Amino acid sequence: MRLIARRFFKAAAALATSAAVSSCIAVGPNFVDPAPPNTAAYTKAPLPGTRSIPGATGEAQHFAYGGDLPEQWWRLFRSPQLNRLVEEALRNNQNLQATMSTLRAAKEVVYAQQTKYFPTATANFNANREKTPSVLSPPLANPAINPFDLYTAQVLVSYSMDVWGLNRRTVESQQALADEQRFTVEAAYLTLTSNVVVAAIQEASLRDQISAIRQIIALNRKGLEILRQQFNAGFASRLDLAAQEAALAQQEATLPPLLKQLAFTRDLLTALLGRYPNEEPYQTFTLASLQLPQDLPVSLPSQLIMQRPDVRLAEEQMHSASALVGVATANMLPNFNISANGGYTATALAGLLHPFNAFWMLAGNATQTVFDAGNLLHLRRQAEANYDQTGWTYRWVLISALQNVADSLHAAQYDAEALKAARDFERAAKISLDLSRQQLETGQANVLFLLLAQQTYLTSVIGVVQARAARLSDTAALFQALGG
Repeated sequence: MRLIARRFFKAAAALATSAAVSSCIAVGPNFVDPAPPNTAAYTKAPLPGTRSIPGATGEAQHFAYGGDLPEQWWRLFRSPQLNRLVEEALRNNQNLQATMSTLRAAKEVVYAQQTKYFPTATANFNANREKTPSVLSPPLANPAINPFDLYTAQVLVSYSMDVWGLNRRTVESQQALADEQRFTVEAAYLTLTSNVVVAAIQEASLRDQISAIRQIIALNRKGLEILRQQFNAGFASRLDLAAQEAALAQQEATLPPLLKQLAFTRDLLTALLGRYPNEEPYQTFTLASLQLPQDLPVSLPSQLIMQRPDVRLAEEQMHSASALVGVATANMLPNFNISANGGYTATALAGLLHPFNAFWMLAGNATQTVFDAGNLLHLRRQAEANYDQTGWTYRWVLISALQNVADSLHAAQYDAEALKAARDFERAAKISLDLSRQQLETGQANVLFLLLAQQTYLTSVIGVVQARAARLSDTAALFQALGG
């Protein structure tokens, strides 16, 4: 029995030695990380930051090139309510959790492929009752025993030698796909946090627009009462009164669409938190509850490729395609397998493990495809073409990422100019409205001038609110463009 064990372990040692020898070669290209972009700037002319605008959300913003992005960038808006919403979304959002589960599955695929580095061993036990015809040679040494019982206990070991790196390249490809899924998780994380922040800013913008319109409606109702008094006193015509009533109704008609948008935004926020629609969060937002970040760290292009999930994902797709070229090449080369089988067989269960009942076998096999009409060759060319395609895709994703950052920097710069213009417009429109109302009260102006001034002022107020919200949302977009 000991002799059989020693022989079996020698066979196992031979398999291990073969495994070590077969790990020396891996055909196909060795993947090298793409070089960083050959540029140090996002824009043709450097953008130092934005100007300061008087009033709320008018702070100057400074672009700190080469600065490090904070991990929880949304905290720069200095809103405890926003922080709580983002944290809850990260815990409960179903889409993010689904991507994390997919990542765990991708890792298990890698682990399963890595097991092929090692031999496969199986053990079995068979118990048979047999009878052979008398015209055949008896299978047993004693021909008088027929029918007979046959018991076999054995261990089978097999190993496919990874001479050309077929398994190593397959593991490399699967690992790249797992890393690709990891960056998919990061992309889902970044998208989720950005969506929560932007939805909160959108809610704040809508609430401020609704508040402004309600104030203007209240002022116009007061003007309508004055006009009615003048009409009753004979100082205003029925046409003037009807025009003011129509203008007031028109302004009131702008409220329902904004209220609908607000309801939709609240539903979106609720869904991002992983809640049902009837479980709205208690937090509400106005523009005054959000602070505009002033120091904006802007990663350099060489850092961006390490931070953007979509760029890293495209790189891992390229890595996987590179490894598959090696897999396709290895499939064209000879395949080597060795196997060992050892155990005991006897006609009686008692004494099965006696040394006389022992048997063993060690075998080797080499297989080479001789003719397949070019199938393997075309599969390798397909893998090479796929590798080229992922390389071009990576370059396009990189350029798009740089463009995204450049767009966000330009947006932040021009948002400040837009807010200044909106505030100047609001200031002039307010003066015009006040003068028109005063003249109407004294009977020195036509009601049409008041209606025009009211409409102009309403437009200017909404413009200021939207410009303030744009500064906040485009700042969030910059953080998202930089990879969060």
